[in-house]
Amino acid sequence: MHAEDILNWLEKHPEIESLRVAICDLNGTMRGKGIPVSQAKKALEGEIRMPLSVAGVDIWGEDIIGSELVFESGDADGICEWTGRDIVPVTWLAKPTALIPLWLREEGGNAFLGDPRRALASIVERYAALGLTAVVATELEFYLVDPDTDQPTPPKSPLTGKQLESDGILSIDELDQFEAFLSDIYSACAAQNIPADAAIAENGAGQFELNLLHVADPLKAADDAVLFKRIVKGMARKHGFAASFMAKPYGNRSGNGLHIHFSLLDSDGNNVFNNETEQGSDTLHHAVGGLLAAMNESALLFAPHLNSYRRLRPGSHAPTGVSWGYENRTAAVRIPGGSNVARRIEHRVAGADANPYLVLAAVLGAALEGIEQQVSPPQPVVGDAYAQAAEHLPFDWASAIEAFENGPYIERIFAPVLRNMLVSCKKQELSIFTSRVTDFEYHSYLETV
Repeated sequence: MHAEDILNWLEKHPEIESLRVAICDLNGTMRGKGIPVSQAKKALEGEIRMPLSVAGVDIWGEDIIGSELVFESGDADGICEWTGRDIVPVTWLAKPTALIPLWLREEGGNAFLGDPRRALASIVERYAALGLTAVVATELEFYLVDPDTDQPTPPKSPLTGKQLESDGILSIDELDQFEAFLSDIYSACAAQNIPADAAIAENGAGQFELNLLHVADPLKAADDAVLFKRIVKGMARKHGFAASFMAKPYGNRSGNGLHIHFSLLDSDGNNVFNNETEQGSDTLHHAVGGLLAAMNESALLFAPHLNSYRRLRPGSHAPTGVSWGYENRTAAVRIPGGSNVARRIEHRVAGADANPYLVLAAVLGAALEGIEQQVSPPQPVVGDAYAQAAEHLPFDWASAIEAFENGPYIERIFAPVLRNMLVSCKKQELSIFTSRVTDFEYHSYLETV
């Protein structure tokens, strides 16, 4: 799409009086400005500016103390460039509006590699140099919750008015009860050119999964996932709910995952993972080898928050060990069955709370390292991966931060500026969380120990 197409579209939609322009930060939060429609041309031509540091603020939107991007450099602005994505209609607000997606460039003209979308673009360019294109699909899980409670509580059925209680996995009745909400999601996805596919009721009360169809463009796949999360949250509020992509909102119910499916096409459009067998090609095995070798040091990108580690527990439908297997959902990396032509890899570690750009950069970057270095994976697991000896994913947030900071694969996949920004951000968040004492700790220890 060209800038003229955006301007023509706005002329045909005079009901839109204001626009949002935004970049995506390291935590996957959109940050930007509201502008009048009259300034759309400025946004499309790179005349909007924002501090580079905004890409690395913490989960509360606060600057990182001691960041070289803030006071040390004078908190310099970056140039906000249009990503080229179609204008994004926002249909759940009181007044119609639209979003123009942006990403950051440095004043001197270089791409700002602390922008998570730029990090993914760098990996896509490495594949292109080898004549390869990644075909990517995502699966995102979320919970609908009652917006009037402080703790997450399952929503009330729009049909019966009764609160959901059971974990109705694959329940058609639950889909029917929330049909109006899901229908609005599909309509918004169509308006935003997001290829939404099957919706299912998942394992938890009020939990849903919606699959986005595969696209031969990892940047679009990540864009779609980020925008989809905004759609779900916005439509949930419109229908009187709240939506949560938190990795583990309930301690005793399933967590929310972000599963990544991908294959690789050569310049002739052939799937290089396919060798006409169920086992897949050597290239597939080397990609798996890279994914496993880099998994622990990448864990911070798949589980970026304190709550994320509550999801990675045995028997929780989320992986705990560094393992792979054929048609095995207890493993971290699964090779699905089906047609040999569609042979692909499913990466099952990331939570829905993760940043899709960074998850895809980590997954595709590690796979590429495995292919280039011809890394051989261990034997695939058969049966219950939870019960078999395997290297364990980091048990906690602090361990994941340390593994990321010192990871040799991470050093080759991500630019120094992004690594430094993410480590500083997560250390600041960890410090704030560890300074807070919970009510449960007071209840357990205050007069007991």
